[in-house]
This record gives sequence, C-alpha cells and structure tokens, in this order.
Amino acid sequence: MKAFIFKAAAFFCGLLATTMTFAQTTQTIKMAVPTALTGPVAQYGDMHRAGVRLAVEQVNEAGGILGKKIELVELDDACEPKQSPAVANKVVNDGIKFVLGHLCSGAFKPAAQIYNENDVLMVTSTATTDELSTYGYKLFFRTIGKDGQQGPAAGEYIVKKAKPKKLAIIHDKQTYGQGVATQVRKTVESLGMKPTIFEAINRGDTDYSAMITKMKQEGIDFVYYGGYHPELIVLLKQAKDLALNATWMGPEGAAVPDVKGESAEGLLVTLPPDFSKEPTNAKITEAFKAKNQDPSGAFMMTSYAAVQVLTDAIKGANSEDPFKVADYLHHNKFKTVLGEIEFTPQGDWSTARFDIFVWHKDATKTLAP
Repeated sequence: MKAFIFKAAAFFCGLLATTMTFAQTTQTIKMAVPTALTGPVAQYGDMHRAGVRLAVEQVNEAGGILGKKIELVELDDACEPKQSPAVANKVVNDGIKFVLGHLCSGAFKPAAQIYNENDVLMVTSTATTDELSTYGYKLFFRTIGKDGQQGPAAGEYIVKKAKPKKLAIIHDKQTYGQGVATQVRKTVESLGMKPTIFEAINRGDTDYSAMITKMKQEGIDFVYYGGYHPELIVLLKQAKDLALNATWMGPEGAAVPDVKGESAEGLLVTLPPDFSKEPTNAKITEAFKAKNQDPSGAFMMTSYAAVQVLTDAIKGANSEDPFKVADYLHHNKFKTVLGEIEFTPQGDWSTARFDIFVWHKDATKTLAP
C-alpha cells in the first residue's frame, strides 16, 4: 500500500509539474484589437487588423517579448459609439491591459474613458479626433496624426493651391467627420477664405440631391467633405448626375477601394505619407503583398507602427505594467515604419503629417501637384 501511495503521489507531482510547465510555456501577453469587423466601414477595419497582425506575426516569429508571445484578441464595435463601451468592458473584464484601437474616433471616445478608469494602455493607429488628446489620459497614445494636423493640411492646400472661388464644407455630424471639417474651416478662415456653405448631411441617407442642388445654385466649385466613404460615394455620383462642376476633397476616411468609377476621378484626399514607398520598408511591403494586401492602405503602416512602439516599450520597460510602459513611451523615441516617433505629453505623435493625393477612378492614387 505504501509503495502504491508513493507511486501515485509521484505521478500527481509529475502531472502538476508538467501542467505548470505547460502553463508557463503557453503564457502570452494579450492585446485587444477593437475595430470594425462588420458594418459600413469594415474595409477600414480590414486595414487596421492587417497592419497589426503582420507586425505581431513578425514579433512572435522573432521570439516574442519578455519571453512571451503576443496573443491578439479581435473585437467588433462596428465603428458604433453605442457598441464600443460593451467591447471596452469585455477587455477590462478579461484582464487585458493593452489595446490597439479603437478604429473610429466616435467609438473610441466612450471606450477610452472606460480604459482610463481601469488602467488599460491604449495605442490607436486610426482615430484622429483632437478630443482624445484633451482629457488628460496618461495611458493614451496614437501613431497617426490628429485632425488638428490633417485639417490644416487640407485647408492650406485649398487656399494656396486649389484657390476656389466658392467653397462648401459639409460633414456627417459624427465625431470624426465634423471634427476634421471644423479644422478645415478654421484653417481656411485664418487664411482669409470664408466658406460659402458649412452644413451637415445625415449619415446613412441615400439621397443628397437637395444639398447638391443648393451647392450648384450657389456656384460652388470646391467641396470639402468630412466623413466616411459610404456617404461620399453617394455624394460623388449624385454630383456627377446633377452636373455640379466642382472639385471634391476628403480625409483619410474617404480612401478605400470602393471609392471608384468616373465620379471618383480627381477626388483629393489627405492621407498619411505612403510609407510603403520607403526603401527601408521594402521587406514589410513585400510581406503585405505576399498576403495579397495593399501596403499603401491608409492604416496599414500606422497599425504596424502601433505594434512596434508598444512592443518596444514593453521591452524597454521590462514590464507589463501599463504605467511603466506608458512612462517609457513618454520618455523615449521609437524607430518605426513611419520613421522616428516621439510622443507629446498628451500621447500624440508630435511630427505626424498628412500629404495630399489625387484619387483615380480605379481606386489608385498619386501625389497631388
């Protein structure tokens, strides 16, 4: 009996040791990726995920960080402010301390408050609203420019290069669209140009003919639209049908493959520089292409860079404590696919910029003159 008990004890001790070893070897650092997996702007979510996934895949192939692999937890908020708090609460309840998202500014705003209250570190590569920089969040960072950088880039181009006779600025009433449109208005007015029209449309409508007709009657020859691509597609087609002879311009939220055809030819868009053209990013560009993904997509490289700065900071801090990682992010510079990134006290990328591109009917783009 004693021999049996000894053997049984040895067996269970060995099983426990094996279980503990397995748990240690499978331990991961979880990072949540809240984005639009569904809904009208899921194409942006595809770019967001593609950039994050490739970067994480390469980090894990190189051995991970702090001896652990990264585990991504992708969550769908459909770019909706009403859904994002539930997503944020799930992240908190699951004990995840790092977030790469949210995709959309409007959805991120209520989620960010929840993360802030529960010590979750956030790095967004897509949300551009200036408001996120005004709340004093110590654990908030972004690897994309904000509307306070994008709007002026567009506004200066309108006044100094396009020089329209009559300008209309319209938006979709959402956090992102209204925010960037407001920044454009501030910029053009500061440069001496007063918009003839500054008005809103209803998101999700399918008939904007009344707005198009009004702009035609006012003699508008340049239209800036703040918002996402579904409404812009309708606006462009109806403007062509109603013979509104105007140049159109939009933010990075307008630059997706669905914006195509004759009505899209000549659309101007503000986008982060095309970092896929940088020689130093050649291998990463090829890695995207090997997955049949467009490396020049608006959020591909910015999302890759979000993983770079976060993983480098975890390594540099030698810790998974969000506050130690944030402190490292605030006090160091990071080499990324976007170039060198240094964060302001508010967590913004201090030297971010936007370029102006001409969009073509086949959904390609060229740098604007």
